[in-house]
Amino acid sequence: MDGHVLATQALFAAAKAEFRQLSFFYFHNCLYEEVWTDNARRLTQRIPTWDILRRYGPDYRAIFVGDAAMSPYEISHPGGSVEHFNEESGAVWMHRVANTYPATVWLNPTPEQHWTYSQSTKIIKDLVNDRMYPLTLEGLDDAMRELTRKH
Repeated sequence: MDGHVLATQALFAAAKAEFRQLSFFYFHNCLYEEVWTDNARRLTQRIPTWDILRRYGPDYRAIFVGDAAMSPYEISHPGGSVEHFNEESGAVWMHRVANTYPATVWLNPTPEQHWTYSQSTKIIKDLVNDRMYPLTLEGLDDAMRELTRKH
């Protein structure tokens, strides 16, 4: 994701101006039991993911932004995180999000023609019910249309 930081920052800056309410959280590679709001303080100021799932109701929309390129093990297995020991797999957490928020999409800054090169990208795409979109103007348009559909 390092190569996509500027595009992602621009996306969040534009989104903040357009949405009435916007909260965003960081995670590394895959969603697990904790997220953070300040990447510089990620080791000291973590928020339990359960708190997010309880705080925001199913009428909220969940938008993930990431290249989804990681070891498939990080998604499929407890202990797969490269930063800590996760007791539950990333897939378990992604299922929880998709079940809590029927309007969930994943924006991927990697060009769409390269998604097939990464097994983990396919796994994440499956976990968000095929609602992965490229981080392009057309991809954003398609993702926003998906988020406004009745679920």
